[in-house]
Amino acid sequence: MLAVNKVRMVLLGVGVALAFSSAAQAGGPFQFFSVTPCRIVDTRNANGVTGGPALAGQATRSFPVVGLCGVPATAQAAVLNVTVVAPTGGGHVRIWPYNATMPLVSTINFDPGEPAIANGAIVPLSSDPTLSISTFLGASSGNTAHLVIDVTGYFQ
Repeated sequence: MLAVNKVRMVLLGVGVALAFSSAAQAGGPFQFFSVTPCRIVDTRNANGVTGGPALAGQATRSFPVVGLCGVPATAQAAVLNVTVVAPTGGGHVRIWPYNATMPLVSTINFDPGEPAIANGAIVPLSSDPTLSISTFLGASSGNTAHLVIDVTGYFQ
């Protein structure tokens, strides 16, 4: 697999230059398909596979993606809007492909008392037949947070 690093200069407005670095690595090429935004997880709902209970601090939970909201079994990655609602303490949420190693980086960070905070994410889907994603609530044990995930597209 070839990794490509590039530094680009972008001219903004009245001669302001912004430099950024991009690194790309993929097995693609993959094509992006948008879907009408659709909720796949809401832990504020009754207990169930894509509902409650709220995420618990220092715990992992997995949710299905494929077959929901128009995401087909051929999808390689899901484009998500991830929202943390009513956290009881500060922390973060990590999201990664089911049955894979948990990443060291967070998808979204939050502070206690925030009513809701959201972030976009592109999450690869594993080769597991359920094509699920896993989540981890990086908060002190005993703290909780609700999680809302909307899918807006996928790559295949």
